[in-house]
Amino acid sequence: MKTIAVANQKGGVGKTTTAVNLSVCLAAKGLRVLLIDLDPQANATSAIGFECIEGHSIYGPLIGAVSMAEKVLPTRIENLFIVPADLDLAGAEIEVARLDDHLLRLRNALAALRQDAAFDFIILDCPPSLGILMTNALAAADELLVPIQCEYFALEGLSKIVRIVEQIKEAGANPSLGIGGILMTMCDSRTNLSQQVVAEVRKHFGDTVFNTMVPRTVRLGEAPSFGKAIIEYDPGGVGATAYTALAEEFLQRATAPLPVPPAAVVAPAESQPAAEQSAETAPASSPAPPAENDSPAENASGSDADGPIDAGEPPAVPVESPAPVPVNEAGSGA
Repeated sequence: MKTIAVANQKGGVGKTTTAVNLSVCLAAKGLRVLLIDLDPQANATSAIGFECIEGHSIYGPLIGAVSMAEKVLPTRIENLFIVPADLDLAGAEIEVARLDDHLLRLRNALAALRQDAAFDFIILDCPPSLGILMTNALAAADELLVPIQCEYFALEGLSKIVRIVEQIKEAGANPSLGIGGILMTMCDSRTNLSQQVVAEVRKHFGDTVFNTMVPRTVRLGEAPSFGKAIIEYDPGGVGATAYTALAEEFLQRATAPLPVPPAAVVAPAESQPAAEQSAETAPASSPAPPAENDSPAENASGSDADGPIDAGEPPAVPVESPAPVPVNEAGSGA
């Protein structure tokens, strides 16, 4: 059994849409899936047509009042179960923070389900914040799935979530936590911005980025209002096709080791020309000037306007400093 946290502290990036539709697509393939709604807004709960039941959220298990098994409910979708959310979760931010081992409350609550192996996957839909609920989800998860919108500000959100993962690991709450995948959402291949953001993320996170990209489509926004997943609401549409493909790619990765972002090899690659110059007595003027390219692939290492990523600081994340970064001669726009 694997526990997957679908998280990004930035709102509006397709977090709940991904958690719900991935869960339904996995259930449609015959896998037993438990969807846990950790957001007090209960959007994941309503998105599958499930009504909130007062006092039946994960709040009780978090504070140790009841077991997790008592809160698991079946849905109308075969193989899909849910722990719904309610407004009680808003108070968990304060209550849980006062308890001992507050970062491990969710991990401990899920321990019995892990031991029984009642489900193939547990999907945690996290709230759009860096509060106690999200940090508990990261401490309890085996992997993190990060949806990221194809816009510049989403890159800043990605940098923050990577830092939070490192903090969770350093604190000892979940030393084995890793980013299992980055999903590009709301993609519009007709725009240069989407292409540049995708190129930038792929440049620095490599195979961690899913090959599947979720396109921008109004059908994905309409489906929750009918309480349906996209494969029910518009089974022949591009949204359903994308999430079905995501489920297949997700399952392929589930049995493979976590992909490692190529952050460690980017910095040495930039310094390699200098080493070669020393060995071959190359002239000192050979380094190229700062990049001023228009190509998304070339701008991935230096353009401030497109959200630069400093590969020299592991893990590779967007840098907040606007300082230009030199690139090699092949990537220069001069």
